[in-house]
Amino acid sequence: MKKIISGREMDSLVKELTTCIEKNIGRKDVVIVGIKRRGAVLADRVKKCLAKKDIPVGYLDIAFYRDDFSTVGAHPVVSETDVLFNIDGKNVLLVDDVLFTGRTVRAALDAITDMGRPASVKLVVLIDRGHRELPISADFIGMSLKTKKTEMVEVRLKEIDGADEVLVVNKK
Repeated sequence: MKKIISGREMDSLVKELTTCIEKNIGRKDVVIVGIKRRGAVLADRVKKCLAKKDIPVGYLDIAFYRDDFSTVGAHPVVSETDVLFNIDGKNVLLVDDVLFTGRTVRAALDAITDMGRPASVKLVVLIDRGHRELPISADFIGMSLKTKKTEMVEVRLKEIDGADEVLVVNKK
C-alpha cells in the first residue's frame, strides 16, 4: 500500500479542478451530478469551491445500469438516485472519484439519458488511472496516475472513511 495523496493535497486538487472548470465551462444552465458514493461527496466539494453557489447538485446511483449487474450477487447494494431537477438542456458536470475502465461512466451516461437530454455532459474525475476498456475520457482531471492492472486506487474521503487520502493497493 502506497499513499499517493494526503488530505491537504486532496483539498488543493479539488480547488485546482474547480478553477479549471470555471475557466472552461460557462455558468449558464450548469448542474452537478455525482456518481454515488465517493463521486457524490466530491460533487459537493466541487460545488463548495465554485464561485457561483446556486448550482444544483444531484446524486446518481448506477447500480441497475451496470453491465455486470447480473454478476454482482444475489443482494447488490442499491441506493436512491437524488437528481431533483430537470436535466433537459443543462450542462451537466458528471463527477466521480476514479476513472479506470470507463464502465462506471458508461452506466452513468445511460442513467442520465434516461432522465432527459442534457445540452452537454463533462466528466470530472479526481484520479485518472488509465486502462480504458471503453472510449471514454475525462474533461477535467485532478491527477493522472500510472498504475498496473494488478493495482487498485482507493480514494478515501473523510465523510465516508474518516480521512482524506488516495492509496495505491496491490490486489490480492
